Amino acid sequence: MAVVKPRITKIRRTVFTEVARLAYEGGDYSRIENLPYKILPGETESYRDSIFLERAIIAERIRLAMGLPARGYTTYAPVSDGVNESAIANKFYDPPLVNIIKFACNRCPEKTVTVTDACRNCLARSCEAVCPADAVSTKDKKAVIDEAKCIKCGKCVSACAYHAIIKQERPCAASCGVNAMKSDDKGRASIDRTKCVSCGMCIVNCPFGAIADKGQIFQLIHAIKSGVAVYAAVAPSFVGQYRLGADFRKLRTALKILGFKDALKVAVGADLSAVDEAERFIKEVPDEIPFMATSCCPAWASMARKNFPEIENTISMSLTPMVITARLLKKKFPDCKVVFVGPCSAKKLEASRASVRSDVDFVLTFEELLGMMDACGIIDTSALEPETEEQIFPASQGGKAFAKSGKVADAIIEVIKAKHPTRGIKTARAEGLAECKKLLFMAKAGKYNGYLLEGMACPGGCLGGAGVIATVEKSSVMLQKYCDEEEMKIASENPLVSNLDNLD
Repeated sequence: MAVVKPRITKIRRTVFTEVARLAYEGGDYSRIENLPYKILPGETESYRDSIFLERAIIAERIRLAMGLPARGYTTYAPVSDGVNESAIANKFYDPPLVNIIKFACNRCPEKTVTVTDACRNCLARSCEAVCPADAVSTKDKKAVIDEAKCIKCGKCVSACAYHAIIKQERPCAASCGVNAMKSDDKGRASIDRTKCVSCGMCIVNCPFGAIADKGQIFQLIHAIKSGVAVYAAVAPSFVGQYRLGADFRKLRTALKILGFKDALKVAVGADLSAVDEAERFIKEVPDEIPFMATSCCPAWASMARKNFPEIENTISMSLTPMVITARLLKKKFPDCKVVFVGPCSAKKLEASRASVRSDVDFVLTFEELLGMMDACGIIDTSALEPETEEQIFPASQGGKAFAKSGKVADAIIEVIKAKHPTRGIKTARAEGLAECKKLLFMAKAGKYNGYLLEGMACPGGCLGGAGVIATVEKSSVMLQKYCDEEEMKIASENPLVSNLDNLD
């Protein structure tokens, strides 16, 4: 889960705002060269050793926010390189999605165990006693760790009564549940693309703001300005964001001010996804597959396929709520463009797949949308008049609750109970990719035969995604209110369920 880093957050959101403003204003985009100076004026550094370094990093953030590639050390290119070619109404991501700005990386050590000055040279010497590698000894009245022997198990850390021994790990690596963070030959963070699933946890956990993902704000605004009808499909995790509480009507008002035709709840897609997965579970478990894993979290599903290819067939083939909602929209409005607005970096990668890109044209995180709001002067969303026009698609309590860890499985179970009241369903759930891997190891070993498995890549579920604004705790309270106000309780009660067969 991301920790509070207000200075980095401010920089990231300012960049989103300026990129959005650039797109809305149009004109000569070569003025992008001046943006680093506008964002960081003056001649005194604020965050790092040099104002020149700060501006260079801001320039890379601007490029990535526009979907442009980061520049390397060895080849000269202006900030504006490629900007005119990217000033278009549609653009898919050029890999890689998640990028490390190398000169922003602080070269944090990968993993160390260190004795601090708090060591008291105690009589117990518990640190020595518990070390399985005989790496701890006492020298000059202080514990000493032999790095050549140390296996970084951390037992000495736990054993010290004075908490004088600490275990440190590179924050981006500690937050990566698939062990994709490595070091390059200069000690800077590097991403193993064969392992990375673009969950975005490294982005929000790097205390130096050295990691960023690419965005589509620039192209989206060009699509809006072109006059095409652009619909926002908003994830249920919008609750608690933008000081809106659980009032989706005010968010619709804000989005219409930004130029969207309208905004719809992705909770409708969650309803249909829950129904489809319930039907697949009843049909396939245990006759065709030993257990079934949910598919709505793309980072979880990607991790499962990469790390456990031998049980890939157990991952549900159901469409994700994002894709289902987009297909419903495009059947109703064939010439429209669809923007998924949510908490997740991995959704950007999902939308770029060949099988999905015709359904979902753009993906924005809640933070990126906040930049658009700021650029258009929408500062206090709570003061907006709520949209009164009725929603196009309804959604149930079960679909709305998808945003919280554990609630996807709950929604599926409720559908199964309604149709098969005598069928007993066992579930196992995990949040955070490290725990998700443990869950699948157990499942592969046969410990969860007959089970429904739910995996969420982010701690807290979608409420804790890499692109959220509010905390998981705050959003959880709001989500409960959002669900309680809905009269339709079970996903299978949604009248649009009959459309499922026409969406494949």
